[in-house]
Amino acid sequence: MPPPEIFPRALKRAEFDVTELSASSYLVHLSRGVSEYVALPVFLSRFFRFDSIYVRADRGIDAPADLRGKVVGTPEFQMTAGVWVRGILQEHFGLDHRSVRYVTGGLNLAGRKERIPLAPGPGQDIRPIDPAETLNALLARGEIDAVVAPEPPACFLDGSAPVRRLFPDSRAAEQAYFAASGIFPIMHLVAVRRSLVDADPTLAGRLFKAFVLARDAGYRRLEAMANAGSLPLMLPWLQVELANTRKALGHDHWPYGFEANRAAIEALCRYSFDQSLSARAVAPEELFDPRVLTT
Repeated sequence: MPPPEIFPRALKRAEFDVTELSASSYLVHLSRGVSEYVALPVFLSRFFRFDSIYVRADRGIDAPADLRGKVVGTPEFQMTAGVWVRGILQEHFGLDHRSVRYVTGGLNLAGRKERIPLAPGPGQDIRPIDPAETLNALLARGEIDAVVAPEPPACFLDGSAPVRRLFPDSRAAEQAYFAASGIFPIMHLVAVRRSLVDADPTLAGRLFKAFVLARDAGYRRLEAMANAGSLPLMLPWLQVELANTRKALGHDHWPYGFEANRAAIEALCRYSFDQSLSARAVAPEELFDPRVLTT
């Protein structure tokens, strides 16, 4: 199922024994003491998200600092992509997230709401848009200045409005960020019903091993695809792309395990609390079943 269907069902009704879960949503629930799940250091989705910032080209927004005082749309303030973007722009580019006004709602389809009730913290200005409106329409009409979203706004794709990415060469910016921080941002993790791991002390370790084996099989498949005699995908430079990724991020460019991802987990915990999402400062170790912290 797509994440927009999985996450509400897991967070509101805990329907699944094992589930993919938004890292930010899980962290918020954990900080409030209401999570029925405990995570494994298995990260199914990662994304740098520098290319997820879309700005009006007629507002003089050429650098992150130019977003001060602007109105920025985002589907949900608590979504992991937004947490990372705000944290990175603040920590690495000097843009205090409190200096930006945020509006939330559906990107290209109307009616989206925050899946977790939120209360803005000190200095924050976060408001929902009209339920019948979309962020895309507001951006196209120039009623907001920018959008941060995992998917592109339709007016950017069809060229119907003067909208461009904040970072024209997002790949170069992302690689520079990784070189400076060592962080490949985590979006989604794997969570297990807490009552199950409490009942079976071996379950978390066995699940972690299974996911590592699956990830390693994915590595092998990617290697085989990149070095096949004929291209298995309509990507002419697949082999070069894999080589460039390994050169920039290392051979194990999609790491699992706690210690290998400590810097990213610490940053996410720090950003969540600073943005008044987490109810308290959460230690990175708290996110995971203790039996897999040293795996």
